[in-house]
Parts: sequence; C-alpha cells; structure tokens
Amino acid sequence: MRVISKARLRQFWQRASCRDAEGPLRAWYTHVNSRTVAWQSWGDVKAEFGNASLVGSCVVFNIGGNKYRLATRILYASQKVFILRVLSHAEYDEDKWKDECGCFAPPPSSRMSNTPRRKFRKR
Repeated sequence: MRVISKARLRQFWQRASCRDAEGPLRAWYTHVNSRTVAWQSWGDVKAEFGNASLVGSCVVFNIGGNKYRLATRILYASQKVFILRVLSHAEYDEDKWKDECGCFAPPPSSRMSNTPRRKFRKR
C-alpha cells in the first residue's frame, strides 16, 4: 500500500499535547506503507487490524492503545491509503470529523462527466 501523506501524521505528533503519538503513528505508517501490504478489501484490513472500524466510506484505526484515532480512505484498486484526519479520542467522540472527512457523502462525480466534450475534425 502507499500512504498519502505522512505530513498529516507528522503535524499531529508535533502538537505539544500529542508527542506520545509519534511512535505508534510511525509504526503504523511503516507497516502499512510496506510493499508487502496489499489489501484488496475491508476484510483484509480487518484481519490485520482487528480494532479498525468502517465508518461510512472511511476506515478508522485505533492508535496508541486507543488514545488516538486515524481516519483514512482506502482505495483498494490503486493500493492507496489517504490520511484524512488524526484525532485524539476526545476529538473523535465529538463526531465533527465525519462531516469534515465526507465519510457519508456520496462519491464525487467523475471529472470527465463535467467537462464538455471536444469535437475533433478529420483532416
């Protein structure tokens, strides 16, 4: 899998109140960003991370002994894991993150469907 982006993880563990998240987040990143991890479905994720939760279209991982939550979106076909939010357990319980991450929003329409078609002339 390819994790996008580590910068969000770093921003979180650099917060004064979340410095203890660095080790667990680095460990999660190193493991998931490995070429040996190739999830094909939610079942693969759940088998590897039994405490992960499916929330709408988001996958939420418990980090640091359930002290932190990592909200992600996984695109299995392209083997990418997008970091949406890293939250303390208290922030997670407020439920604001669900709207911010779009976990229950319909998927975006294709870019191609919104662009006008060009007509090409034969020469």
